Amino acid sequence: MDYEKIVHTLIDDIVDDPKSILIRVSEGTTPKDVLIIIAAEKEDTARLIGHKGIIANALREVVGVAGKSENKRIHIKFESFEDEKVD
Repeated sequence: MDYEKIVHTLIDDIVDDPKSILIRVSEGTTPKDVLIIIAAEKEDTARLIGHKGIIANALREVVGVAGKSENKRIHIKFESFEDEKVD
């Protein structure tokens, strides 16, 4: 299953710049687990997590249901790109 495409479909309308989103899908600690890392700018990461994690939980729920068709457990982690400091 193309989890990256599913996640992009769900989040592209939420973020300011969908092209700057980096999604990495890898095997988790067991073959049954799938880890999805979503990296974005700080503001977009905040939007994807949402107030009290509501949007993040909804994304986990929807993608988790997709994973059940392959008997997989989906884990989603959010990261933000670090601001580069200029001296």
